[in-house]
Amino acid sequence: MVRTRLGWVAAAAVTLVAGLGCAIGTVPSQGDGNGAAGRGSAPSADEANATVRAAIGDVERFWTAAYPELSGGAAFRKVSGGYHPYTKQDPPPACGGQRPEYQPNAFYCPTGDFIAWDAEVLIPQLAADYGRLLVAVVVAHEYGHAVQERLGLTEQPTIVLEQQADCFAGSWIADVAAGHSDAFTAPQPQQLDNTVAGLLSLRDQPGVPAQAPQAHGNAFDRVRALQEGIEQGPARCAKYSADNLPVTEIPFSSRDEAASGGDLPYGRAVTELGNDVQAYWQRVFPQLTGSAWSPLKVQPFDPASAPQCRDRQPAAAESAFYCPSGDFVAFDNRQLGPQLYQHIGDNAVGMLLGDLFARAVQVRRGRSADGRAGQLTVDCLAGTWANDLLHRGPGDGLRLSPGDLDEAVAALLVFGRAGTSGDASAFDRIGAFRNGVLGGLRGCA
Repeated sequence: MVRTRLGWVAAAAVTLVAGLGCAIGTVPSQGDGNGAAGRGSAPSADEANATVRAAIGDVERFWTAAYPELSGGAAFRKVSGGYHPYTKQDPPPACGGQRPEYQPNAFYCPTGDFIAWDAEVLIPQLAADYGRLLVAVVVAHEYGHAVQERLGLTEQPTIVLEQQADCFAGSWIADVAAGHSDAFTAPQPQQLDNTVAGLLSLRDQPGVPAQAPQAHGNAFDRVRALQEGIEQGPARCAKYSADNLPVTEIPFSSRDEAASGGDLPYGRAVTELGNDVQAYWQRVFPQLTGSAWSPLKVQPFDPASAPQCRDRQPAAAESAFYCPSGDFVAFDNRQLGPQLYQHIGDNAVGMLLGDLFARAVQVRRGRSADGRAGQLTVDCLAGTWANDLLHRGPGDGLRLSPGDLDEAVAALLVFGRAGTSGDASAFDRIGAFRNGVLGGLRGCA
C-alpha cells in the first residue's frame, strides 16, 4: 500500500505529533530524562561520546556475567583491539583489507576485534534527536557482533546477524531495567519510545529484500528483535537463525509498485482501507465471538462539524474515536488523516482505521477497551488485520507493500506520544501490535 523514506521518518513523526498536539493531546518533550537532551538542550559531542564510553563499560559488565551461560562456562573476553572514535579529519583504523575512510557509522571489525564510531556527526546527532539510551543501544548492538564472533554464530545471513545484535542489545536493556547497572538508570517509557524512533531512522530502505548482502531489517523487525531481547534474554537471541527468524522485509513486486512506493492516493486510502478492514472483521469476527459482524459506519469529519457522541472512546481524543452508543467510528479528515498520510504514509491511516475498528470489536464482544490492558488488546487485534494483509498474494485485494509495517510503527509512536493510550507506552503498543501481526488472532489470546 505505501512506504516511507529512509532516513528521518521518525523525526517527521515526532514533528507531526507536535503539529497535532491541540487535537489529540499534550506532547511531551523529546528529551528522555536520563542524560539525554530535550529539544532545547542538545548534548555536546563530548557528552555524547562520554555516553559511548559509559555504555562500553556497562555492556562489558553485562556480558561478563551473561556470557558463560551461553558458552558452556567459558569466560567472556573483552574486545582486544580497542575502541576508536573517529572524525572526518581522523578516519577509523583499517578493517581487514578495507582502506579507512570516513562514514557516519558505528561498526565492529572482526579482523581487528575493535569497535569504532563516528564521534563527529552520528553519535552526537543520535543523542540530540533520540537520547542517551539509543546511543547506548548502538554500542550494545556493535558489541553484540563481537559476542557473535566469540560464540561462533557468524555463519548466518547478514539480516540474521544484525537482528541478533539488536536482540542482544535488548537483553542489555533488560539487565539495566533490573537495576544491575551503575552507569544507566532503568529506562522510562519515553526513553524506550525514543529508541524505537531511532530504529525507524536506522532501518533499511523500503524495498530492500531480506536476502540482500547488507540487509539489516525494516524497523518493525528490528524493534521485534530488540523487544525479544528485553522480554526473553540473550539465550533467545543466541538461537536466531535463518530458519526461525520471522522476517517481514519484502521487495517491491513490480516496477510500478516501486515507482509509486506502493502508495494509494489519500482519498482512495481512506475508502479502500476502510472497506478492507470492514470486510476483514465481517469474515473474522464470527470466529472470535460466534456472532455475525454488523457493518460499522466510518465517519470522516471536519473538526468544525464533528459528530456528537456522549460516550466516545478514547475519551481524551477529539480527533479519532469509536462511539458505542451510535456504533460508529470517526476521525478528523481535515488535519489528522491528511497529516498522518503526508508525514508517514497511507498505512498510518490504515493503522488509525485498524485501531478504531479493533476498539469497536472489543466493545462489541463485551470486553473493555479502556486502560492499559484494553488498549494493548485493541492494538493486537489491529495487528491481526495487518497479518491478513501481509499474507495475501497478487490478486487478493489490498496487501502490504515494503515500508507499510514501519509506517504502522511510526503511527503508534504518534498515538502514544499524543496521550491517548491510557497507561500503555508506544513501546508496549508496538509490542502488542507485533503479536497480532505475527500470530494472528492466536497472538492476541
